[in-house]
Amino acid sequence: MAVNKASEELIYDRAKHHFMGKFPNILPIEQAYVHIGMFLGWILEHNMYSELFEDEAGHQIIRFKEREITASILSAMWDGYLGEDLFNNEGNEFSKSYYQSGTYKKDYEELLASSLPSFYHVEDTWENYHKIAERITERYDKWKSSPET
Repeated sequence: MAVNKASEELIYDRAKHHFMGKFPNILPIEQAYVHIGMFLGWILEHNMYSELFEDEAGHQIIRFKEREITASILSAMWDGYLGEDLFNNEGNEFSKSYYQSGTYKKDYEELLASSLPSFYHVEDTWENYHKIAERITERYDKWKSSPET
């Protein structure tokens, strides 16, 4: 019996699920990519991406690291997809603990969206990226030093 590998892959997030959810219709659709792209950007800056992703997106990775494209543009290039095949083993283990658990969303809301009408109103700026990246790094350091890791 053939097994569909795609159905077994872990998908952390997809922008299209946000379009169908509580996404404010007054915002441009690109806003659904911002939170996904900021996490993906942190993964890229910490070299926790897979060889497959590097092969497929090497040019975009370099452009992001050089600050030529922002987080939402990076995410939009991948249709807002955030799945385990984009990350290496360490990236996936951390993402399971942090992103999949909902802690990333709570941190994102606390740091970037608390005074905004919604989670989706966060601007795709380098200033906002650095704020959330600093928190992700704190969470990563704590996760890395945990005896369970």
